[in-house]
Amino acid sequence: MPLYSCNAAPGAISEDAKPKIAVDITRIHCDVTGAPPAFVHAFFFEDAPHQPLDGKKAFMFGSIRAGRTDAQKAQIIEEITASIHTHAGIPLEDIMMLTSDTPAKWVFEGGAVMPEPGEEAEWLAKHHHEPAD
Repeated sequence: MPLYSCNAAPGAISEDAKPKIAVDITRIHCDVTGAPPAFVHAFFFEDAPHQPLDGKKAFMFGSIRAGRTDAQKAQIIEEITASIHTHAGIPLEDIMMLTSDTPAKWVFEGGAVMPEPGEEAEWLAKHHHEPAD
């Protein structure tokens, strides 16, 4: 958690662009929220029925821990769509993105329920996880 999944039209995001966007997603989410990089997950699909494109070339969905401000969510959306635009060359008007708040207590990761925002260091220490670089 957070979980970012991107559905794109076939061939809209090259195999070379996907890892660059994934690195940006991790950096952006961590810079904006202060969450550890080890918590961030990014997945890419093509023409997946669970995320309809509705005429767009890419649809990014971010399920993030509840408690983020509207300003943080807006910054995440702006910067991730800019990354997709930059690395995949998709016009901004052909990218759709939204986030959804998920209570931390609803998420189980690394053998435990996720911490609330701001409680990550204690959680990592308790569960013997090393923050990723």
